[in-house]
Amino acid sequence: MIRKSVLVTGGAGFIGSNFIHYILEKYPDTHIINYDSLTYAGNLSNLKDIESNSDYTFIRGDICDKNQLNSVFETYNPDYIVNFAAESHVDKSILDPETFIKTNICGVQNLLKISLDHDVIKYIQISTDEVYGSLGETGYFTEDTPLNPRSPYSASKASADLLTNAYSSTFGLPIQITRCSNNYGPYQFPEKLIPLIILNCLKGRKIPVYGDGLNIRDWLFVDDHCSAIDAVMRNGVVGETYNIGGNNEKTNIEIIKTIISILQEKLPEKKISEDLITYVEDRKGHDRRYAIDSTKIKTELKWKPEISFEIGLEQTIQWYLDNQKWLQFVENRD
Repeated sequence: MIRKSVLVTGGAGFIGSNFIHYILEKYPDTHIINYDSLTYAGNLSNLKDIESNSDYTFIRGDICDKNQLNSVFETYNPDYIVNFAAESHVDKSILDPETFIKTNICGVQNLLKISLDHDVIKYIQISTDEVYGSLGETGYFTEDTPLNPRSPYSASKASADLLTNAYSSTFGLPIQITRCSNNYGPYQFPEKLIPLIILNCLKGRKIPVYGDGLNIRDWLFVDDHCSAIDAVMRNGVVGETYNIGGNNEKTNIEIIKTIISILQEKLPEKKISEDLITYVEDRKGHDRRYAIDSTKIKTELKWKPEISFEIGLEQTIQWYLDNQKWLQFVENRD
């Protein structure tokens, strides 16, 4: 058996840390190198249970640091690159676009160039459905939907996708791009909707709702996302893009009220209620609806989501209730 190595950039973040757990559990013949700069959203406690695993190596570093990144490639000669490293919060991109351009575009350029220089088997760029822009009341994003990003965040991710495809067309780099819908699950930083609602309910804080709360997102449990990336990495066609969706379209206000209802049952003593909901001015350029068509990955790679939204949300809420020390820690980090 040939031992494979996978460089996971941004592996201390939400999806990255879940992906590392997934790969180490499923493939004992694989060595994971986790390269992460540990910004506010990166947290090594997400991976505390595997820090002594001989198949796992952590290196603190920034994908914008070409010299360090090249050194990692020379030392470990990774076969596969899975790039989760990104600035990913839309609100922050509106306040500070430059940081998003630096990491999400210039950092990706470094990864692509060094991957090319070291003849990797595959480079996988983890993208987002936000690069497609906004949908009306009907229809779905397919892999052929024109890119129409509407925030600095989504523009930076779309730019990275275009650059990744250019490295394939121009230099022959074996790349793949995945574009997923909204993820949820354990270890998600509480700036995102679901953990933010849970945290605010536990703290008795107001829950801000942009606009009328009727913006629609398609929700995907993080374990299902990890299994999809694995399917692409192992069996996907080089040069292709794959959409990954959960087929769970929900309005923001529906998500909020559902979480409140579940927490009311679990924590009756907290007196959590919908009185915490506070409508605020809508986000600039707020996309109205996202919905992913996952037909390609389902038919070509035989992948499908396994976790229903009801079960996934229940598991997610329970995880945060069982890990309130983790929640407190990440909230209080600088």
